Amino acid sequence: MRRRGLPVYDRYAHEREAGAPGEPLDIAGEHRFRAPAGLVWETLFDARALKTSIPGCDSLDEVAPGRFHVSMRVGVSAVKGQYAGEVAVTDAAVPLSFRLVMAGKGDPGAIEADARVNLREEQGTTVVSYSGELRARGALARAGGQVLAGTARLLLGQFFKEMDRQVRDRTP
Repeated sequence: MRRRGLPVYDRYAHEREAGAPGEPLDIAGEHRFRAPAGLVWETLFDARALKTSIPGCDSLDEVAPGRFHVSMRVGVSAVKGQYAGEVAVTDAAVPLSFRLVMAGKGDPGAIEADARVNLREEQGTTVVSYSGELRARGALARAGGQVLAGTARLLLGQFFKEMDRQVRDRTP
């Protein structure tokens, strides 16, 4: 930036370049399964069902109880790239709720997320609702909230569509 021919000091430029986190992005939604909460819970915590349901998942390995290492490819706009990270499941109250804490890095930057997931039975179905916050660093943060929100909605939609199939295949 220049003003009257003189350079203007941008005191936040180093943070953007170093990959300081962008503004938090709120993520929330729900999905309805035609199955009891116990079966949905069981499927949500099955490593094979998860690996199949996570879009672009190359590997999902449990490194400790409730802690997973995940590697995945994302092929969407500015978020495109290979990512690796960890997911921790905490505060589990079977089969009602749990918390997910996620952190991952890839070529375009890094993402951290913290989400609360609730299950409730309703008229013979199970509603899974989620709400949380996503923070991006690096080029991902510079891509902007609309791009990240759109990508998150797309990936979550793909996840729940496949997870729905996994639950249906297990329903007696």
